[in-house]
Amino acid sequence: MSRPQTPLVIADLSAFATALRQNWPDTKPGQSQTLTLIAKAAGYRNHQQLKAATPDDPPPDKLAAKRVSDALRAFDHAGLMTRWPQKTSLQRLCLMWFWARLPGRKDLTEQQVNQVLKAGETFGDHVLLRRSLIDHGLVKRAIDGRIYRKIEQRPTPEERQFLRELSERTQAASAPS
Repeated sequence: MSRPQTPLVIADLSAFATALRQNWPDTKPGQSQTLTLIAKAAGYRNHQQLKAATPDDPPPDKLAAKRVSDALRAFDHAGLMTRWPQKTSLQRLCLMWFWARLPGRKDLTEQQVNQVLKAGETFGDHVLLRRSLIDHGLVKRAIDGRIYRKIEQRPTPEERQFLRELSERTQAASAPS
């Protein structure tokens, strides 16, 4: 699994280099200590504050926004998938909804995976969803087919946007009026 990137904008490179050099320890620092030194030289208290200051995802471009909108049409107001989209790019977006509901770092049986899939779809083909999760690299299956495991990964900005919008839609539908 790749690590999320933390952008760092340095307004004054000379001041940054001076602050970094003045605080650099005599011994070789570890990764965590190095990240803290860099964050402090850039004007943050520590690496966590630098990560927290990282801006949210930029708004999706028009094409990505259309894909998100099209993928949302495959779900009803309660967040249940009502149809399987034909386009592969939309299929992966839709599968992210199920991927997010699978527990991470845990071996699952086929029945446990089916339970999650059946609870989130109404078109009656959980087997298609299960196979597609594997084909899209979101779940791996043991050779004998008895053990399934979610593949941990960071969703793309487009996938995060889709998950956010579908989650907001389902929360609004379940909120008491």
